[in-house]
Amino acid sequence: MNKSKQQTYSTIVSANPYKGDYYGGSLNTITSTLSPSFSKEQYTISFVNTKGFISTLIGISKNIPETDVYDVLENKVYEELALDMAVEYQIKYIEAVHKSTEGDRFFHVFVVDPLTLEQDFAKVVETIKYIDQIVPVPLLLKSLYVKELIDSSDVHCFIYFQENDAFFTIYNEQEFIYAKSLKFSLKQMHERFCELLGEQIDLFAFEKMLSEEGLNTSNPNYQKNLIKLFGEIFLHISDVITYAKRAYEIKKFDEIYIGTSSGKVLGLDEYAQTYLGLKATPFDFNYGFNTNGQKVDQIHQLMHLYGQLEKNERYECNFTIFHRPPPFAKRDSGKLILVGAASLAAALLYPSVYWGLSYIEEFRHAMLTKEYEQVHSEKINRESIVNLKLANKKAAQVLLDEQKNAYKQKQDTLVKIHDKKVNYPMKAKIMADFTRSFNQYRVQLQTVSYAEDINDTKTFTFGLTSSSTQDITALLKHLTDIQRNQYDFHLELISYNEDQKAFLSELKAVIK
Repeated sequence: MNKSKQQTYSTIVSANPYKGDYYGGSLNTITSTLSPSFSKEQYTISFVNTKGFISTLIGISKNIPETDVYDVLENKVYEELALDMAVEYQIKYIEAVHKSTEGDRFFHVFVVDPLTLEQDFAKVVETIKYIDQIVPVPLLLKSLYVKELIDSSDVHCFIYFQENDAFFTIYNEQEFIYAKSLKFSLKQMHERFCELLGEQIDLFAFEKMLSEEGLNTSNPNYQKNLIKLFGEIFLHISDVITYAKRAYEIKKFDEIYIGTSSGKVLGLDEYAQTYLGLKATPFDFNYGFNTNGQKVDQIHQLMHLYGQLEKNERYECNFTIFHRPPPFAKRDSGKLILVGAASLAAALLYPSVYWGLSYIEEFRHAMLTKEYEQVHSEKINRESIVNLKLANKKAAQVLLDEQKNAYKQKQDTLVKIHDKKVNYPMKAKIMADFTRSFNQYRVQLQTVSYAEDINDTKTFTFGLTSSSTQDITALLKHLTDIQRNQYDFHLELISYNEDQKAFLSELKAVIK
């Protein structure tokens, strides 16, 4: 704990609002706390996962005064992210120091819906009354560099799978660059694994299998479907890496740290290194905490590490709305009680004073009564004027609401028309493009179908036949190479039909 916190707080308590677990730390010891409670001597820290915030990079002129930076960023965020103007979002930012140009400054801006904070942290606040600091989870990684657990300034990628979320984060020259929520949390991995397996297993058993056996499980059927599952996961991660390189002008990643909240998964870093072609290392650091043999989630240890940093060493990006109460003498109720106590003491010490004051108060009462009659007459006149203006305002509001409703109906119609024109796939052109590729690789099209689900996912399904499996796989590689940005391709099985003396397969192309 840093000096400032040692002088004020005896412990740090970290809270995971999504899992509902707590860890207390003091004197570099961390232990699980099953029933945490309110205490003025403890410093409480928690985090917002990557699903809980929106982040974006905003540039503004260097000529803008420091006092106006927040207002300018707020206006640009509402405009660029098309946020609802009726909602007062929580907006925090950190400066992207390495991104600045001669005329502009750039900031990483984080946006959180206040309703998300109230809902996600309701149980935490009910238990421990306040939260001193709520940090976006990718910024906790800054402590790894400050404490020199990572001492290089290369481009690092961090991938961490939690029970309810999974995050992908990039740091360059020991500064935050980019963060994104990945599709596959541990719960989503479990659901997809059960779907591939064709049977249901317990989530706890799935996490235990990962932490104890890793990717080389002794069950052949589990092993086959685990490899298929992680193939899908790393295909998604590869797409994210490709986007990040292009968007942030990153030439290469020097190292990837990958891990899970269930613990170290044997073979995961080797699989990542083989699939992505990048140096991979387990997301498993020696933080220097005594855990008494307990397995402690890396995020809890990062929170304790972050809570020990000096103010100038960490990112000041605190989303808490659950502040600790001020000292008694500074509260309104405290001031009232103190004033009341002083008045009572004065009354007991000087009772004779009140006899004299009573005569003074009678004179003041007579004067105030006269003044009241004048003020009351003026009040009646002004109330009549206000009521007339309110009636006019109500009539104008009715007319305005009618105009708004008419405008909204026209707007909705235009949006639907625009969506149809812009986003509706041109099936004839798409079919022609795919048919040329089929013919090029000597693959015949037997059937084709098109579907849209409730999530607006648009999928073409092609029934293919060929005399050679090599033609089908060559076709798939060709389509993946040239149309990766337009489609997600899925081809799970190639079968041989004795009657037709040909290989059959079903190719799905999901429009991105």
